[in-house]
Amino acid sequence: MAFQGRPGAYSDLACRAAYPSWQTLPCPTFAAAMEAVRDGTAGLAMIACENSLAGRVGDVHQLLPGSGLFVVGEHFQRVEHCLLAPRGARIEGLRRAHSHEVALGQVRGILRDLKLEAVVQADTAGAAEMVAAWNDPAQCAIASSLAAELFGLDILRHNVEDAAHNTTRFYVMSRQPVQPAPETPGLMTTFVFRVRNVPAALYKALGGFATNGVNMTKLESYMLGGHFTATQFLCDVEGHPGQPALRRALEELSFFSREAKILGVYPASPARKEQARAGDD
Repeated sequence: MAFQGRPGAYSDLACRAAYPSWQTLPCPTFAAAMEAVRDGTAGLAMIACENSLAGRVGDVHQLLPGSGLFVVGEHFQRVEHCLLAPRGARIEGLRRAHSHEVALGQVRGILRDLKLEAVVQADTAGAAEMVAAWNDPAQCAIASSLAAELFGLDILRHNVEDAAHNTTRFYVMSRQPVQPAPETPGLMTTFVFRVRNVPAALYKALGGFATNGVNMTKLESYMLGGHFTATQFLCDVEGHPGQPALRRALEELSFFSREAKILGVYPASPARKEQARAGDD
């Protein structure tokens, strides 16, 4: 299963959690992970798409429509940052913390409390790998427990993230779509569309989802080709396109869109229900 990042990255952890019997394949970029699925090197790709703290993951929304792949699942991975250091290092001797920029922004509390200098690296697992290679007790990394295991580092503190809800959502991508029956409960549909350049086009395009009672869980816009007037939208909605309510909503969408493309229909993650219950408490 392909993922973007170094061994021990949170995407690697997500692959192992969702597909424990699969081998994981680290790739330098999201595009490379998708290419590995296209050329048959990997059967699936685990592609991060959004984080509960940092928002959407850059570039992914632009890569999806032209990838030639389909969304066949989703996975929610809790991000549990650990403070990693070489064997025998002590917390009071640490001076610099290395990690991805986003991860460093999620652990400001411990950086402040321990008076650590934050040093930005390309990714969390790569930072752990470098700290292991340096074997300097003043250097530490913010990364996963899997990275500690892979690179032989000590975990000096678990769960050092500032927010307990820190979670990353992933799309599971495949060469072939899944084809669940329309009556299957608990389905999600992901699609992209471009609205016509007319007044209130977006309002009219989305109106059908409201009037037909379709729950939209994600709506993101981004420019195409660097043009402010060429905007594409990425959407996740609950349901199957063959169900009457979503079928009517998509038909209404087509009246006001220049282009619409379904990227996948797939089972919703059980984490959705768990998060909904937690939100009601």
